[in-house]
Amino acid sequence: MTLAQANALSKTDFVARFGALFEHSPWVTERAADLRPFADLHAGLMAALRSASRDEQIAVIRAHPELAGKAAIDRTLTDASAAEQAGAGLDRLSEAEFERFHALNARYRERFGFPFVICVRLTDKAGILAAMQQRLTHDRDQEIAAALREIAEIVRLRLEHLP
Repeated sequence: MTLAQANALSKTDFVARFGALFEHSPWVTERAADLRPFADLHAGLMAALRSASRDEQIAVIRAHPELAGKAAIDRTLTDASAAEQAGAGLDRLSEAEFERFHALNARYRERFGFPFVICVRLTDKAGILAAMQQRLTHDRDQEIAAALREIAEIVRLRLEHLP
């Protein structure tokens, strides 16, 4: 789909086409639809997220599943998240790796109040674990900013891979 075609979609069709880019948060795409026309679709989508309140931004972060967490075990991840986590090898963890992910997820959630978010398509298990450990040193504002940057990358890659 061209940018001109995306800009010309009705709001309903725009949300239907792009609403799943933000994990369980189609409201971001709904708001973005009202900001059209875009010179750059990804930038327009992210502008809608940046203009959201801090609480709304945190809700988008919280909509992401923990990596190798309960949703992965229960197989309740969105199709996009399941594919992304599998691509990083998170569906094939050893018991020791699983325990490390579980411990870091718990520490992270306790410290920040939301799950760790990283664009897993751009890293691997070792990189994810290193990033989790490093980002635990952030303060909450730094980590919210980091999570939003990662969401921007996730959305960019999902957008690039839309059929």
